[in-house]
Amino acid sequence: MVHSSAEDEWPRWRGPDGRGHAVAAVDLPVHWSTTKNVAWFTGIPGRGHSSPVISGQQIWVTTALETEASKEEIEKRRDGILGDYTMLAILSQVTMKAVCIDRGTGKILKQIELLTVEDPQGAHRLNSYATPTPVIRQGRLYCHFGAYGNACVEVSSGKVLWTNTELFVEHINGPVSKPILWKNLMIFHMDGGHNQFVAALDVGSGKVVWKTDRSGELPKNPQVRKSYSTPLIMKVEGKDQLISPAANWLFAYDPATGRELWKFEYGNPGYSNVSSPIEGDGLLFLPTGYGTSEMLVLRLKGEQLPEVVWRHKKGAPRTSSPILVDKQLYYISDSGILSCLEAKSGKVNWQERLNGNYSVSPLYADGHLFFCSQEGKVQVIDPGVKYQPISINEMGSPIMSSPAAVGKAIYLRTVSGMFKLQK
Repeated sequence: MVHSSAEDEWPRWRGPDGRGHAVAAVDLPVHWSTTKNVAWFTGIPGRGHSSPVISGQQIWVTTALETEASKEEIEKRRDGILGDYTMLAILSQVTMKAVCIDRGTGKILKQIELLTVEDPQGAHRLNSYATPTPVIRQGRLYCHFGAYGNACVEVSSGKVLWTNTELFVEHINGPVSKPILWKNLMIFHMDGGHNQFVAALDVGSGKVVWKTDRSGELPKNPQVRKSYSTPLIMKVEGKDQLISPAANWLFAYDPATGRELWKFEYGNPGYSNVSSPIEGDGLLFLPTGYGTSEMLVLRLKGEQLPEVVWRHKKGAPRTSSPILVDKQLYYISDSGILSCLEAKSGKVNWQERLNGNYSVSPLYADGHLFFCSQEGKVQVIDPGVKYQPISINEMGSPIMSSPAAVGKAIYLRTVSGMFKLQK
């Protein structure tokens, strides 16, 4: 087992608590380029948007090796493809791998083949077949690839301990939602165009422990039934609840059994949810996705329906998730409107437009906020009730993965590879 301490851990998407906070990172750079303040850069075989997870001296990501379908194959499959096939990557085969990188040197230590799928579903060209970020815990890496399956790897040896490929949905745009771990369960969303459910696997065996179908009524159009958000465990009146956004509805489940506790209708259409909720100050902050996009803020009340505290439409994100710092809520819209609001009241402190398009969730580390654009720029600001820009840093390649920060370094995956940024 890899030796690690608290400051060496970035075990899941958005860090130890899933809120985007690097609790122990210090003395981080705020100015860099592709050569300045770069400890190392490593190209990663294949293509993937999963964010790095870190334990001890190991960094793990997932990737997909793609074999494109021929024009003839695409024409044969065209009628069975949901959505605009011209916006999708259509493959004849895809192989999903877990990749281990040495934290000190950037050297690739392991490439482990997990799953191979023939004629996979199409994935949106802004997405990938390896977008869900894995989770690392107690020497095991838990990987999720949506409808293509799940796998568990022993990180010391690289041995694949189990796989599970029995759960299926038609994602339409490919897999996005990240898994979470709760006690002995790996829990994830499967919200496709035709069927929608939440499932939990036993972390020891990979067997399905529970599977719960969504109960909220949805329109018939598959395009507005899908969702890609990531679940959240929240303690409500002393009990853990699985907070689970889907198209048009927010659900709460008992994480041990999958029993539905309550469901709350957004009140406006919301679908293709990629943004994921966060909690803080006793409240739940939920972007409602595409459609009538808004920031919805709720106070949970046991197994009763939650109370709406405030809602705000202008600049609400559809893809990037929000972040809380010092009683202020920050979020950035897909088109680059950066907002700072008082978390409890919803009062707008400021809104500024940043250049670019944004799908990556922000990072708070060493007193700074980091916002990454699809065009490959990282804007650093200081949090506060006034807008305080610090720097704009060019990475030379698109960014579709959320950064991690541990120790004195930021680990940032771009489309071209992984950077370790350090003074």
